[in-house]
Amino acid sequence: MRKIVVSLLGVVLAVAAHASAVDRTGISGDYLEARTADVYTGPCFANGEVNLTGKEAVLAWRVRSGSWQGVSLEGLNVVAVVKASATLGDPHANPLPARSVIVVDERASAEQERALAEFARSMGGDLLKDVVAVRKARIEADFDSSEGHAVARVRAGDWIQLETRALLAGDHFCGNEYVYYPPLTEVENAIPAYTLAHTYRGSDLASTWSCPSKRSAFIGSFSR
Repeated sequence: MRKIVVSLLGVVLAVAAHASAVDRTGISGDYLEARTADVYTGPCFANGEVNLTGKEAVLAWRVRSGSWQGVSLEGLNVVAVVKASATLGDPHANPLPARSVIVVDERASAEQERALAEFARSMGGDLLKDVVAVRKARIEADFDSSEGHAVARVRAGDWIQLETRALLAGDHFCGNEYVYYPPLTEVENAIPAYTLAHTYRGSDLASTWSCPSKRSAFIGSFSR
């Protein structure tokens, strides 16, 4: 009898350990970010943009698996649009205050909508502290984050469009390029990418933009 109890206890502990490991994994998926300034560039180009552009960004997450605050978000998407006060990533200027809009997947339930918005706020930190609106829209997201590809497409309603490709030899203008600005949020395996499309046409930030044909994106993954 004692052996049976000990065996059962071992099974319970093993299951608990497995559940704990799953809980620590939390949530994971794909990430895409595009800015209105080059992030992969040389100092000469960066100095020509700082304080003039780079105050806007779009951040997109596609949840592959997991939950947030106990709510399953598997297969759902969320996008954040940011309008800051200075060039994002400039070590000599504070980008805050920043205003933002969060767009959640139209397939989300009311509970999932709240969880998606809270997830985005957590990932965005101070940049998403002042959210002026939370919108709901159809979000299409397609990622190919295999090594060297850096291909992604995200569309949210009629307001947001992002599309990237891998950086090519012809995208190196001065020969001294590197990742000048890091991603705006916690990212794994981030790859700089060339932005084919970066558009925001919403009305909530009193500002719209279209900023294609720049070395201004990151594609990667996240895990919390």
